[in-house]
Amino acid sequence: MKEKTIGHLACFVAYAIFGINIIVCKDLTSSRLISPIALFCLRSLGAGLLFWLISCFLPKEKVEKKDYGKILSASLLGFFLTQVTFLVAIPDITPMDCSIVSSLSPIYTMFIAAYVLKEPITLRKAGGVVISFIGIIYLIMNSVTGTGGTTQTSFNGILLMIANSLCFSLYLGLFKPVITKYSVITFMKWIFLYASVFSLPIAIHELMAFDYSLLSGTYLSELAFLIICSTFITYFLIPLGQKRIRPTLVSMYSYVQPIIAIVISIWLGMDTLSWQKVLAAVMVFGGVVMVNYSRSAKG
Repeated sequence: MKEKTIGHLACFVAYAIFGINIIVCKDLTSSRLISPIALFCLRSLGAGLLFWLISCFLPKEKVEKKDYGKILSASLLGFFLTQVTFLVAIPDITPMDCSIVSSLSPIYTMFIAAYVLKEPITLRKAGGVVISFIGIIYLIMNSVTGTGGTTQTSFNGILLMIANSLCFSLYLGLFKPVITKYSVITFMKWIFLYASVFSLPIAIHELMAFDYSLLSGTYLSELAFLIICSTFITYFLIPLGQKRIRPTLVSMYSYVQPIIAIVISIWLGMDTLSWQKVLAAVMVFGGVVMVNYSRSAKG
């Protein structure tokens, strides 16, 4: 019982940070000062350095040769593709629309579980998928402006956020065996090493040529939050949760993310609440609850 409590608490805190992360990334990427891939590279290098530094003070854990390829794939899917699609999408989607779309993650996890674990898709689950899909279509019809921007949503922004949620759901569903096999620090230090290898050759020229004096105190604070809180802390907490509770329950905590992101974005004037968005959110969340209700009730 104690282990499950730790797992639930870790996931709650991680997704609460993800909710704040939407707002921080929105402001940072909308400045267009630094490209998404360069920003991703800074996250990989910063968080990776922290994980490798901590590992120096812990007992050395050997990784089996057969698992290096799995960890590389997990890094590509769960961090590189997930975060790059997010960073490219966020300038062209409002925080509210972003959080609504990202809440579809449990539905993707359901399909992955059905394929990998052979769990049946019931009529209730199918109905929930249909309702959430209608909600997303309704959101697109009432949010997309065609251009994107700080307070606008484009179709590309929504499409990339769907890809973002799908990649992270695949990561949660496919790599639990290797995640649970090693300590969080060991697993994440290799995840971020591979992520740095993916991104550094692409971003190195921009990072070396960039005039860092252009970053104001606010942007530097946001960058620090992005590396330390949104990357290092969250990617430490999520594997901690994955070791103790099922992937579907981990993804269920995506509900925390939109609540925090929507409240903060409205408070800061980055988004506005309309009845169309409320209706779309009700359909999306309602469908997700239908999909996961019977499974989540089992804990």
